[in-house]
Amino acid sequence: MKNKMKLYVISGLAADFKVLERIQFPDQLEVVFIDWLIPMKNEIFADYVKRMAEKIDVSEPFSLLGYSFGGIIVQEIDKIKPAEKIVILGSIKSDKEKSRFIKFGEITKIPRFLPERMFNLKSLMMYSVARKLVDPRNPKLMQYVKVTNQYYLKWSIEQVSAWKSAVNPKVIQILGSKDIVFPVKYSKPDYVIKGGTHLFPATKYKEVSKILKEIFDK
Repeated sequence: MKNKMKLYVISGLAADFKVLERIQFPDQLEVVFIDWLIPMKNEIFADYVKRMAEKIDVSEPFSLLGYSFGGIIVQEIDKIKPAEKIVILGSIKSDKEKSRFIKFGEITKIPRFLPERMFNLKSLMMYSVARKLVDPRNPKLMQYVKVTNQYYLKWSIEQVSAWKSAVNPKVIQILGSKDIVFPVKYSKPDYVIKGGTHLFPATKYKEVSKILKEIFDK
């Protein structure tokens, strides 16, 4: 019996796998979720990516899937542990696709100078900002949040703002048409989920499941 190819999956910033739990992954894949690690103090991005990649077995072919910040991480992992296929959900293929909002953070380096206490997702201000960006109509945002470590949140937002990378032709990009975090107008995605906000893997899971079947049946 042929072994199933492993699909290593990394969820979105601070999110656990509830965001992706309703997606029906193709039968020919063995899905392996990789949990977020808390970055070490002043850890550089490349070293963090190496730690996130430690669970990946390169002795057999594998693919990668990442959602949001996880999409950026899997593209960096591919540079040190090349995958057969890379699928990103609600994420960008290069720094050229950053929104003006994120580019503003990159140029001004504002995230670096903000105090850690501002990255408390339980605070009303931070929650309201996050909800407005992710999905203004969905009151269940916090049910998807797993990692609330303020240093991790601040560090991760700094990495998204600072990220630079050329387009990898292997990357297959799926975006929501109403995503505010990574607006579709700045990218040329392979697939667009009509009416999908940044939370489309949870709210439009049937469409995502169908697309993944198409991608991995090829």
